[in-house]
Amino acid sequence: MGQFTIEFYRIRDHDEAHATLDRVSVSAPDLDAAKVKAVSMFDNRDMPQKPDGFRIPDYAGDELCRWVPGD
Repeated sequence: MGQFTIEFYRIRDHDEAHATLDRVSVSAPDLDAAKVKAVSMFDNRDMPQKPDGFRIPDYAGDELCRWVPGD
C-alpha cells in the first residue's frame, strides 16, 4: 500500500492559474487505484467551490497524473 496525495483544484479563466481547494491523503495499492478513489471523491467531497479537476503529485511535487472531467 502506498500513500498518495490528491489535490482538487480550480482553474482561473483569464490566466489558467490553478488554486488548490483541498488536499486529501489516501492509501492505495498503486496510482491507478488512487485515481479511482479521487474520481469517486470528485463530486462527493465538501469543498468551498466545485473543483475543475484533480492532480496527484509525487513526494517531490512532480505531477504523476492530472484529471479533468471529460478528458
